[in-house]
Amino acid sequence: MPHRRRLGAALTVLLTAALAAPVSAQSTTAARPPATASPRAVVYGIVQDSVAARPLGGAVVQLVAADSLANYGRTIVSDTTGHFSFDDVPVGRYTLGFFHPMLDSLGLEPILRAVGVTGAGAVHADLAVPSPGRLRTAICGAAVGQSAGGVLIGSVHQALGRAPAAGVTVIAEWIELTFGPGGMTRRTPRRIATTQDNGWFSLCRVPGPGVVMLMATRGADSTAAIEVQVPATGFARRELYLGRARIAAGSDTSRSRHVGDGRLSGMVRSTSDGRPLAGAQISIVDGPQTRTNARGEWTLTDAPPGTRLLEVRAVGFYPERRTVDIVDSVAPLRVALATFKSVLDTMKVSATRTVDMNLVGFQERRRSGVGRFLMPGEIAVRQPFVTSEIFRSVPGLFLDRTMDAEEKVMMRGLFEDRCEPAIYINGQWMNGLASGDLDGFIRPSEIAGIEVYMAGQVPTQFQPALGGCGSLVFWTK
Repeated sequence: MPHRRRLGAALTVLLTAALAAPVSAQSTTAARPPATASPRAVVYGIVQDSVAARPLGGAVVQLVAADSLANYGRTIVSDTTGHFSFDDVPVGRYTLGFFHPMLDSLGLEPILRAVGVTGAGAVHADLAVPSPGRLRTAICGAAVGQSAGGVLIGSVHQALGRAPAAGVTVIAEWIELTFGPGGMTRRTPRRIATTQDNGWFSLCRVPGPGVVMLMATRGADSTAAIEVQVPATGFARRELYLGRARIAAGSDTSRSRHVGDGRLSGMVRSTSDGRPLAGAQISIVDGPQTRTNARGEWTLTDAPPGTRLLEVRAVGFYPERRTVDIVDSVAPLRVALATFKSVLDTMKVSATRTVDMNLVGFQERRRSGVGRFLMPGEIAVRQPFVTSEIFRSVPGLFLDRTMDAEEKVMMRGLFEDRCEPAIYINGQWMNGLASGDLDGFIRPSEIAGIEVYMAGQVPTQFQPALGGCGSLVFWTK
């Protein structure tokens, strides 16, 4: 991005040349021109964040003379609505630009524009962060073929001290399924980037819209794998914090518990009446856990620093999983859980309509008494964060961790103690879809029903081969 560096250098040169004394964000005037009879104007406008589609408050806006007609330079800060205004501006040509941490996170140098003042009156000149489409083209180049895909950018910082982290490997992965005459083809595309000296990274040609799993790693330091939603605009931004976790003493090698020197606290309340929830379970995925006190408060003092996944569960309430940044001086979290009844009522309405329209065969097989059938209400009672957790308490099913540390759904087979069942989604055999991919492919809230067939019970339409294992059949809303 050499052109961006030149723009930033140009603004710096202009500011240096125009101002006899340095201009700071705290001063509103640098060098006042001598009193003359020349007409004066007001230069005003709004700084817009085109990525978030809202005004950008707190931007440091500078107006600097670009010719010798006026010795003028001034700095102000946009208000909370993004507005700025320079008064008493003499006739001349000017360069208008702004600074903001948003530009750093986007990997951009200051945004500049030319402004001309020809007499007294008001001159309207807005500033803006470029649109998502323009940013995507600038970062990834022009589209090739029908679509350029999306772009995911951000920066990585050290969790302790928050300094930019250079040389960090950032990885994005997602699942792609292609259906053709030969059946289903499954791919797991991956994009990899390395952070620059300022911690900035960009990943081009990610699905947009779509969901990707994002993580960062450098040596023994890493983040959790988090879910990032790329919107329809095809442009997403995510900051990551890198930290080091250590394995807790006495942890089972098959499911190690990672701890660290981070601290995280907060409060859990009910969304229905705002009352604090005592005894709620708070945990970092594969890390430490605790429970709330009588006032709904909790503290984790041995949390692994960095970007992690937090889980919150309470009896009678729908669980929540969210991404958290465990960094220095992090503010307490406020978590509100929806009542279990409100979630069930919503799910019942959706499921009833879907079953009536699309799952007549599901209901008929359910009445036959062969196999195990899970409805949305029963699934919600289990409070799963991800789909694979549903099977932790289903007889004959297991969640096993493989040699590559991936957790898979397994069941008892005819010819072996444990085997991997065939998976169907809405009647389609997902040949090649690993059961561990279910968590990214189907959310628990999207399930209208599940059919579980052990070996020897499987209906013909859900038995791709005589392999001696059963089948899991998923129906979505």
